[in-house]
Amino acid sequence: MPKSAGIVEIKKEWCKSCGICVDACSRGVLEMNGEFPEVILAEKCNACGMCEVMCPDFAIDIEKVDAATSK
Repeated sequence: MPKSAGIVEIKKEWCKSCGICVDACSRGVLEMNGEFPEVILAEKCNACGMCEVMCPDFAIDIEKVDAATSK
């Protein structure tokens, strides 16, 4: 398990369903579920922030958590 992980929050009311966040995630944490992206493998998130940075609508927030203290 990585030393730090992330909690991904997707604000659907801001999202325009472009899918850029899904493409930006190299770990496969996100997937398009119909119209909106959805977190499908939360345990794989390492809080790199690429989905958050690439989102043109500012619809994603990543909260970094220390894996050692989140048990």
